[in-house]
Amino acid sequence: MSSVVPYLIRAYCDWIEDSSFTPHILVNSEKTGVSIPEGFASDGKIILNIASSATEGRVITNKSISFKARFNGRPEKIIVPCNSVLSIYAKENGEGMFFDNKADPLDQENQKPNLTILD
Repeated sequence: MSSVVPYLIRAYCDWIEDSSFTPHILVNSEKTGVSIPEGFASDGKIILNIASSATEGRVITNKSISFKARFNGRPEKIIVPCNSVLSIYAKENGEGMFFDNKADPLDQENQKPNLTILD
């Protein structure tokens, strides 16, 4: 079964924007596949404003969030795998959701199951 996280990210993003608030995501910047500008992460994390008014061409798929945004006035292409998103929340009031992506199926798809033989 695929991860529910991308579906929740899309739903929360819509809900936050429909409420006239600003959706932000907290990202584990050290996960494989995260593409952000150098020097903006702190302690292995970065907070990104993913509001439609702050991004260009934002696309949230079942695998990643991608968009263009400005950092220090320079346009940058951002790619954030959904399994690197730690939380999504409204900047104005903190309402949102935390994710436990430790057991994400994308991280485990090449692992063999633990089976025990019973007598």
